[in-house]
Amino acid sequence: MHCMTPLLLIDIEQAVRDSWSAETCTPEFRSRWTADNPARDQCGVTAMVLNDLLGGELIRGEVHVAGERVDYHWWNRLAPDVEIDLTREQFGPHETVVGGVVVPRPPEIRRLREEYELLRGRVLERLGRQPAAS
Repeated sequence: MHCMTPLLLIDIEQAVRDSWSAETCTPEFRSRWTADNPARDQCGVTAMVLNDLLGGELIRGEVHVAGERVDYHWWNRLAPDVEIDLTREQFGPHETVVGGVVVPRPPEIRRLREEYELLRGRVLERLGRQPAAS
């Protein structure tokens, strides 16, 4: 019988960060992605991959600039006082994340499906797990 070693959060974080690229970010913002800010526009797919690996809840907040909502931001909640947000550093000083509501995981991923599958496959490979067949 083959036993897999348990995943450590530090290993998951490193695998995710090493897997980001322009190809895994939101397509409509792909042109503004740079290696200098690799977390930019990765939040949705990152939250889904972490949800695959760790369970918990998906949280969606609003990104505000000068008091106006300009986008949404996604992260994970594992327990009442345990939240993980690997992409929070993407925001500049003029951008503020406001609120945060639990959003049920969709039964099927339609938006960003290719980006999610690419990121998920890269992360699983880096963690020494085989990506599940699509």
